[in-house]
Amino acid sequence: MTIIFKNNKNINREQVERLYNDVEWYAYTQDLDVLQQAIEQSLEVVSAWDGEDLVGLIRIIGDGLTIIYIQDILVLNAYQNRGIATQLVQQILEKYKSVRQKVLLTEEAPDVRHFYEKNGFQSCDKGSLVAFAKLN
Repeated sequence: MTIIFKNNKNINREQVERLYNDVEWYAYTQDLDVLQQAIEQSLEVVSAWDGEDLVGLIRIIGDGLTIIYIQDILVLNAYQNRGIATQLVQQILEKYKSVRQKVLLTEEAPDVRHFYEKNGFQSCDKGSLVAFAKLN
């Protein structure tokens, strides 16, 4: 398996829908026009490809200078635990290494916590920071 990484916001709509549905992020695929616009208006999108198949994606929002926010990181279930998500995160962390604030918000789960901690993130419940979110 050779995974190719691309920095491209113009991704086939059906491929995007398949990826988001595969990881059960159905809230995103209820309005594909909004999802497509969100991808296009992101600061950066890096995607992972196995041949012609989209197998992973990381989406970054922010100004790219003082803050980046990892909005989405997802990998098809069949491709998980192969280091694809780690490679996506590491590419972003390398590109934006001079940015002081690198933020993400995710649901609590032991494997999720382990993944982000091994990639250098610290949970706000373990440090001096506090996190707030207002979700609709």
